[in-house]
Amino acid sequence: MKIFKNALLFGFMFISALNVFSQSKVTGTVIDGEFNQPLSGASITIKGTAKGTTTDFDGKFELSTEVKSGQIVISYLGFETKTISFNISNNSVDLGNIVLLTDASQLQEVVVIGKGIIDVAKERKTPIAVSTIKAVEIQEKVGTSDVTQAMVNTPSVYVAGQSGGYGDSRITVRGFQQDNTAFLLNGQPINGMEDGKMYWSNWSGMSDIANFIQVQRGLGSSKLAISSVGGTVNFVTKATDKKEGGFVSMGVANSDYFKSTAAYNTGMNAKGFGMSIMMSHWQGDGYNQGTRGEGQNYFISFGYKPNDKHNFNFLITGAPQSHDQNFTKTISSYLQYGRKYNNNWGTLNGNYLSERTNFYHKPVANLNWDYNINETTSLSTVLYASWGRGGGTGNYGRGKRTISEGYVDFDAIYANNIADSDGIGSAESSDPNRNNNYVIRASMNNHAWYGLVTNFKKELNENLNLNFGLDLRTYNGDHYRQVSNFLGLNSWYETRRLRDNTHFSNNSLPLGTNAVNQSYNINPWYAFFNSADDNQKIDYDYSETISYGGVFGQIEYSKNNFSTFFQGAISNQSHQRFDYYDYQDEFQDSEKVSNVGYNVKGGAAYIFAEKHSVYANAGYYSRQPYHDNIYLNFTNQVNPLTENEKVLGLEAGYTFKSKMFSGSLNAYRTTWEDRVVTTSVVQATNGTIGTTPVLAGDVIFTENQGVKQVHAGLELDFVFKPTSNIDVKGFVSMGNWEYADKAISTKRDENLNPLLVTETDLDGGKVGDAAQTTWGLGAKYEFIKNFSIDADWRNYDKLYANVAAKDNLELPSYDLVDAGISYKMLVGKDKRNSINFRFNMNNIFDEVYLSELTSNIKTDAFISGNSGPTYQSAGRVYKGIADGNQGYFGLGRTWNFTLRYNF
Repeated sequence: MKIFKNALLFGFMFISALNVFSQSKVTGTVIDGEFNQPLSGASITIKGTAKGTTTDFDGKFELSTEVKSGQIVISYLGFETKTISFNISNNSVDLGNIVLLTDASQLQEVVVIGKGIIDVAKERKTPIAVSTIKAVEIQEKVGTSDVTQAMVNTPSVYVAGQSGGYGDSRITVRGFQQDNTAFLLNGQPINGMEDGKMYWSNWSGMSDIANFIQVQRGLGSSKLAISSVGGTVNFVTKATDKKEGGFVSMGVANSDYFKSTAAYNTGMNAKGFGMSIMMSHWQGDGYNQGTRGEGQNYFISFGYKPNDKHNFNFLITGAPQSHDQNFTKTISSYLQYGRKYNNNWGTLNGNYLSERTNFYHKPVANLNWDYNINETTSLSTVLYASWGRGGGTGNYGRGKRTISEGYVDFDAIYANNIADSDGIGSAESSDPNRNNNYVIRASMNNHAWYGLVTNFKKELNENLNLNFGLDLRTYNGDHYRQVSNFLGLNSWYETRRLRDNTHFSNNSLPLGTNAVNQSYNINPWYAFFNSADDNQKIDYDYSETISYGGVFGQIEYSKNNFSTFFQGAISNQSHQRFDYYDYQDEFQDSEKVSNVGYNVKGGAAYIFAEKHSVYANAGYYSRQPYHDNIYLNFTNQVNPLTENEKVLGLEAGYTFKSKMFSGSLNAYRTTWEDRVVTTSVVQATNGTIGTTPVLAGDVIFTENQGVKQVHAGLELDFVFKPTSNIDVKGFVSMGNWEYADKAISTKRDENLNPLLVTETDLDGGKVGDAAQTTWGLGAKYEFIKNFSIDADWRNYDKLYANVAAKDNLELPSYDLVDAGISYKMLVGKDKRNSINFRFNMNNIFDEVYLSELTSNIKTDAFISGNSGPTYQSAGRVYKGIADGNQGYFGLGRTWNFTLRYNF
């Protein structure tokens, strides 16, 4: 920590000591070759140096240099990179118009978009393992799926959970789940502050507003102290468009899906003002039973460029939605009722009703300010905020009923509820005068999140760049339950035991009573503006405040064909919990807990023979535990056993790039260790644990020390363009993701003395939840101008159940084939407008496959207890898997069609 601070201080002193030299200038204008329009945000660098700039709104650039001759490299996302020689006389040279042509075959784009806080490869010259998905591909491939569908053709990325319902998918990167992968939106972190997870239903509009998505596997290029164990996924949205125009589109798909979208850009006026706006609505019945959903997306962006030094952009976007959910079930249930079976819904008086509905509205706003202080110095800042409102419904009480077909019997539940003469429901088993009642509750998870990220960039000289900045965040979350449907009751009654700070589970605690009589609409718009009163909350009511402050810095040296960098960040994160439902008033505030974390990364790259390059990077993270592991069992009790998790990443790669073929080979090894999860219970009676006597009322901690994970592998991806109308892409990922050593469970007393240690040997066990071996091949063929067909074939192998086990269960391998047809018809004056047609069909051959399992039952296991028939002897085996295992089948054949008019 002291070394890092000294390094930053040295950087400040070094900058202040710089002398200003007279320099020559290279100027020019970058033009889009397809539409003959200027390209703003194109990257301009002097080859062999760290010197660079970006084009302004008119596509113009001005670059100062101390050399009189050389080459500049011009690059832009989705366009061919161009290199142009220059010779300076009279201290300046104007290269005129530089035309860039589109290039669908780019494997690793150089992206500089004028927002310095967005860490996009290769703003840093030293490369990383990266895949970039452009807007046109996102719009074509996603269709009715989550935006995660855009990443399925990316090495070491596995998408699961799609069978859960609209927005319920998950992705893993290099075998690490979403809480170990960093997700950024325009430079702001968007992983959950409490648990690090991602909920894609909150981002259903991302496919409409994304300018591009960049998946940085492994260490990535982000300078923030974030949890990028598996990688970093950057979502960069559109900003205010310089040109006037817009589009309207309509899409239809299987399962009665419909979506309509409209967008308009005013263009930038003479005073530098402009606005872009987009609105959409979608709805559908869902692929599986009982997974209906609907929602809206909106995007509003205001831009202002008062002069060449300052550029402002404010945007707000949100995706209010509700969707019914499907959870994992046994394979035998699917075989009995069909692969689309979902037991979370039923009918009430003949009308559809779901027990499990996710509803949420999470507007996100950010204000970007880019300040070009001078030719060598710039400051980029984003001030952001998000406000989430909503939650998920479920059953509450003991009165649930089901019918023989496996669905919820809401008619029987309603009849049972109204049988109570006073109409007051309860689950109090101690009250013989009440039935065991049932209501549908909504578990609310509301938050307010504010943050600022700022980055100062200084070109120290032709070869040396320095970046440093701040990352500040504050987060407040509120969690409680409310009734969404009384199902015939008038109110709900329950008792609660009020804890103090020393007792956590004791029947002698004082009692409180609670009775509620209001139900709340689960429409996401309603939920955003209305919340339950304190006296109408049930089951629990607590909140937390999380504050985060970090500093980061990076220095990079580049000369000729060699580059190297060093990067570091340090942060402090503080937590406090407030429980209003389960604690007496004077004990509602928990102890405040603070943790320091840091990361360091470094690497080097070398280009040889022009088309060949190699690189090697290394990084180390000390990551603070998440909030949910700091306070035990959803109480104010502080976990005394948490510690920072340790992550070590090593990677190296080789890249070949030519006009016709580009390929990249990456190798990596990542270790993740020192994860600790703790629970606690109050000893009910006098007894012993191990050989140590314990007394009733003693608090006993169980510390589960996560076993070390080692993820290693190779990744190959390539693009081949044999002719101007054929593109071929492919990838291969070969991973070996295993547990190492033993899992240790330790029971401790209140003084943290060990009472009993239990070891479970997991060494060599396979990490599950993602296919460790995948490969894919895709091709696009343009038959005639603007008319093309494309197809992707992917294979998934070495997929294991999502459990920690030495002998983990391997799922059957499977293949998926997707295809699409695109046609663009140019219309209007000068053919500037277009009508686009797109048809997709996913899983063309209707492959039946298990996409994930959450259990590890072997075929030789007994069906019940410790004796009797096994799954194998009883014939209860599906594709080599015992049918008692729980999981999901993947989606079968699906289709979607989109018609879009651009003007």
